[in-house]
Amino acid sequence: MIVLGLLLIVLAGATVIAVSWDETAASTTTATFTMFDRVIQLTQLELFFAGVATGAVLLLGLGIVFAGMRRSSAHRRRLRTSRAEARDRVIRLEEEKRELERKLEANPATPTAPAAPVVDRDRDGVDDRAEDTAPHPRVEVPRQPSTDQLVAGRHGRSDHH
Repeated sequence: MIVLGLLLIVLAGATVIAVSWDETAASTTTATFTMFDRVIQLTQLELFFAGVATGAVLLLGLGIVFAGMRRSSAHRRRLRTSRAEARDRVIRLEEEKRELERKLEANPATPTAPAAPVVDRDRDGVDDRAEDTAPHPRVEVPRQPSTDQLVAGRHGRSDHH
């Protein structure tokens, strides 16, 4: 692919050189075109470059079309794959459900009383609800007189403003 591209570039360069060296044909021969009631006269060299520009625009358009087709194809492939995966997940879950239903029908479970919760916050192996939870006696702190006043509150405000 790269070799073909290089070959085309070399061929285009050789064609440009061949057309531009033919000065007698390029300078004397003109082609006349009428387009939209306007007469256009082009020399052989100008006509060649107009063809090159037209071909470049055509190749650019084809490249854009093929890139869009490739992107669209990849998107459809990803969508098909994700749908297949979702379908497989649903089938697998339905099989698990049927298997669990068969097991439940074969061995009906007898309801049991829920076990009492074990509370062992200090991880010493003993249920903390049976332990004395207040290891230290409660200490009363004497109230301190305060001279501070709250700015936003009503505490400590004097009534004379």
